Amino acid sequence: MARPRVPLLSRDRIRDAALVMIDRDGLADVSMRKLAAELGVQAASLYGHYPNKDELLDDIAARIMSRVDTSAFDTAPWDQALAAWARSYRAALAAHPNFVPYLAAGPGRRSENLRAADAVHGGLVGAGWPPRYATMIGAATRYLVMGSTVGSFAGGFADDVQVYRDRYPHLNQAHLLRAIADEIDDDSFELALTAFIAGLYATHAAVVSAD
Repeated sequence: MARPRVPLLSRDRIRDAALVMIDRDGLADVSMRKLAAELGVQAASLYGHYPNKDELLDDIAARIMSRVDTSAFDTAPWDQALAAWARSYRAALAAHPNFVPYLAAGPGRRSENLRAADAVHGGLVGAGWPPRYATMIGAATRYLVMGSTVGSFAGGFADDVQVYRDRYPHLNQAHLLRAIADEIDDDSFELALTAFIAGLYATHAAVVSAD
């Protein structure tokens, strides 16, 4: 009887399996040895595709960032484009929150990050923002997105009313938050994004008139 065939390894298969492990177990718990075991191969088999773990993680980062859509900067007003980019950015990161800490490091050296930064910066400068402001707006949006995906605010509350009832009277409804964590987190991001862009309007008018 023929032996069962083991599916051939590829960079796509290795990368996808690694991301599944990161989503499940966390970034710190993933090693090339554990990944090889997950794939049913020896660790040496992985190194023909990825010489080291950092190259694998960079490939995962590139794949996630490739899902961030900056195309609105080519067609829409700057405020609509900024909102569309921020929402797309958050959706890409929120799908893999355990990987966000890795994405937060060294964004200026990855091609996908640079592609997005170039589109955002060019779109903002083209809308009249001075380059310095365009840089700060891009950075501020990134802070907003990263902060909203690194962990759930609402999901961090206990669902036991007794934790809050006696000691924290103003949090007497906090035990209900966990059940609607996704809704609260999404709405909180939208509130912050809307307020951020609204605040930029006055700054934009002042900056453009000053020029």
